[in-house]
Amino acid sequence: MNHAETERDEFYKNARYDLPGPLVGVRVLEITTTWAGPRCGCILADYGADVIRIELAQVPDISRMLPPHLPGTNPPDGFLHASANKNKRSIALDIRKPEGRSVFMRMLPNFDIVLENFKKGTMASWGCSYTDCCKIVPNIIYISITGFGQFGPYSERPGYDPAAQAYSGFMWLNRENENDTPMRAPTFLADELAGLHGALSAVAAIRHRERTGEGQHIDVSLLDATMDSSTGLLVQAAAGIEPTIIGNPMPFAAPTGIFKCKDGYVYAGVLLDTHWKVMAKMIGRPELADDPRYSNFLGRIMQREEVDKILGEWCEKHTREEIVEACQTHQIAVASVCSAMEAVNDPHVQARAAFSPVKTVDGTELRLNSPAPKMSRTPLRNRAAAPIVGQHTDEILKAMGFSEAERAKLRETGVIQ
Repeated sequence: MNHAETERDEFYKNARYDLPGPLVGVRVLEITTTWAGPRCGCILADYGADVIRIELAQVPDISRMLPPHLPGTNPPDGFLHASANKNKRSIALDIRKPEGRSVFMRMLPNFDIVLENFKKGTMASWGCSYTDCCKIVPNIIYISITGFGQFGPYSERPGYDPAAQAYSGFMWLNRENENDTPMRAPTFLADELAGLHGALSAVAAIRHRERTGEGQHIDVSLLDATMDSSTGLLVQAAAGIEPTIIGNPMPFAAPTGIFKCKDGYVYAGVLLDTHWKVMAKMIGRPELADDPRYSNFLGRIMQREEVDKILGEWCEKHTREEIVEACQTHQIAVASVCSAMEAVNDPHVQARAAFSPVKTVDGTELRLNSPAPKMSRTPLRNRAAAPIVGQHTDEILKAMGFSEAERAKLRETGVIQ
């Protein structure tokens, strides 16, 4: 057993593996599409909640269909669906039909949370809005994730991740300099943040209901979530200070940025004056350690182009591994700029079990993203792969009191599959 395994075992020495997670007993009825809603449901499922996702068998969610499909899966499993719907159960139920709505409302008392991310008014048109649900379960927790929220001038608009990135100022800020075209993040950043806020607010609402007995409607917008996570840059704007386009360098540290080396790139730099002195000696330029032009951080920021060039010239002579090893020895922050393939196969990432195997319904083993937090008493883990459409329909309805005859009739009419 290596050192990392010993440390891991020590961390989890008091773990309980008889529970799916700390949210065991919480039940979520999810009616979502694409990413923000499914991501929210996935976080709750990762924490141990029983998340049942309602899908339309006739109209598969786009996340199932977008390529590339993961190798060996049958039926083909889209990478988005596999990532966002693990640890959930699936029921194929058409709530657009009156009979489907009746099934939905009959199921509702079994759940603590309803989660949806359709355009404002869609759930109401199906008779499944927050107001409708409150008639059945007055203290229901109802999470609505939309592009622009349940009120405001833009609330009626359809809203997707790129729109939130654009409206929030993120795209405008995400460029190397003023002359570059604004750039969308390669991830669904607004969806991810909205999903996280939805999950956190759900846990807070559960706590509130435990104390007061009160449920509530939670309104999460992609735009709000993205603007809230702007690292203070939009606070500058709100105060009338135009944020500066910085790009790769850290605005309050120099040298910093991405530097080319023999076999790729590293992100490196220094913040403290003491770090500069160490770095100067590390790169073979000890005379610069106490040079008055560079010995304090304000001076280095004023001379950013020069100090970046000094570090850049040293990096060009070395490999990534050599640079990382030297910086580690001298306690200077550094990181290899990894490709996606390099990142998922990194030994530290593997030691942290950031990706772990699960088996699909046909026995294919997939390596999926694991829950990020490590909880010593109630470990979070991948318990099940994303289900096929309607995989648990009979199981769920039977447990909720629907007889075999009722299920057969619903199946004949196409309400369930």
